[in-house]
Amino acid sequence: MTHEDGELDGLVRKRIRALRLAQGWSLDELATRANLSQSSLSRIENGRRRLALDQLVILARALGTTLDQLVETAADDVISSPTIDAAHGLLRWALKADPGMSVMRRRMTEPPPENPAHMRAHPGHEWLVVLSGTAVLMLGHRQFRIETNQAAEFPTMMPHAIGAEGGPCDVLGIFDRDARRGHQREGGDDAQGAYG
Repeated sequence: MTHEDGELDGLVRKRIRALRLAQGWSLDELATRANLSQSSLSRIENGRRRLALDQLVILARALGTTLDQLVETAADDVISSPTIDAAHGLLRWALKADPGMSVMRRRMTEPPPENPAHMRAHPGHEWLVVLSGTAVLMLGHRQFRIETNQAAEFPTMMPHAIGAEGGPCDVLGIFDRDARRGHQREGGDDAQGAYG
């Protein structure tokens, strides 16, 4: 067994135990769900029994995950740096697990546009959290105040715009692939305070 194989073996065993504990299950409960004996499961978790593919498939299913997720290796590139869009005051990160998703941080100082013609609509879905200050989300004909540490999630086919209320606010947004493309096609941002 190579060093890398040994590390993966240990990682899989730790995942099995961690997933079991996260469910609040005893060894006996998971063993019953996986049709294994409690002693076999204990030896699997403690490294005293070899990992067999058929048992890993059964354990993954019993734990509510997949074999791929159970055996995936840890990424070496855990830390990522943003790209900077100084013209629009944005920091943008791509999500490695789903390159279609992106995360943006933006400081807003202007209120959202009052004119509904300045609201955007495009395919996709957005999620945002206010890091500091108060944001106002215009969504169709409705207006929502989002305070620090509150989040909003909405389909972007609904006409929308976001801005600050009562001073600057910092917002972190997560965009699916369609929402990101919609904002890119529209030129990224505008002066009326729509979130880009």
